[in-house]
Amino acid sequence: MHIKDLDLNLLRVFDAVYRARKVGRAAEMLDLTQPAVSQSLTRLRLLLNDPLFMRVGGGVQPTPRAARLAPAVRSALGLLEQALGEAAQFDPQRSHKTFRIHMSDIGEGRFLPDLMVALRERAPGVRIETLPVPAASMADALDSGQVDFAFGFLPTVKDTQRVQLLQDRYIVMLRAGHPFAAAARRRKGKTLLDSLHELEFVAGRTHSDTLRILQLLKLEDRIRLTAEHFMVLPAIVGATDLAVVMPRNIAQGFAASGGYTLIEPPFPLRDFTVSLHWSRRFETDPANRWLRETLVELFSVP
Repeated sequence: MHIKDLDLNLLRVFDAVYRARKVGRAAEMLDLTQPAVSQSLTRLRLLLNDPLFMRVGGGVQPTPRAARLAPAVRSALGLLEQALGEAAQFDPQRSHKTFRIHMSDIGEGRFLPDLMVALRERAPGVRIETLPVPAASMADALDSGQVDFAFGFLPTVKDTQRVQLLQDRYIVMLRAGHPFAAAARRRKGKTLLDSLHELEFVAGRTHSDTLRILQLLKLEDRIRLTAEHFMVLPAIVGATDLAVVMPRNIAQGFAASGGYTLIEPPFPLRDFTVSLHWSRRFETDPANRWLRETLVELFSVP
């Protein structure tokens, strides 16, 4: 096959299917119909004289030739996008672009209000969608454009560009006037940690390190509620004698409006870093760069 016979769009389809492992999902990523993607794959198969993808349960699996071809295709598309992106312009005042950001529900509660206030003034037509992505798939999701940014404490996410936004730590939040709070202020170090066995806890699955801390302290049997989402827990804490382990930065926002007391035991794994992640593939994209700089300006703490 000669390169003059190749339609560049066929390589875009190939790359999307290779990443998604599903024709339907690739069609969504490319904003095409599923028949259009299937037709493009058929054309490329004929050109390369290789089936490229074989159907397996619920998706497709690349052939050996497709697996060898994929890194070169990805690199070539990335170079083209970077070259074209350098010449493009992004006008936030006129743009109607939708940015997709990975955030946990607790991150949504902390960061989205300030972001939306800023966008109302700086980019009134820009839209934000949050989209949860498993950590194991995060780098591919950023490289493919499934999400534009990942926001949070993501220590297992590798092979991305990143910038540190803030340092945080896990603390205990109780309702104001909780009988444990006064005694806790007189306790330090291990004594304070040991006294946590006097409390009963609520926990959320979306912030798994809080559950891990309770497990390390052998407090699993003191958990009375495990919720799927984290942001419901402060309301429960405010209405009961239950406690919650949560990031201090988030807890301070609730405590500022009254009704809560914060305690800072010397937890194992208590300190962590909130970072902004993106793909080097979109490093120079003007829209990506604009929102990246906006997020750093709004949320970076020296």
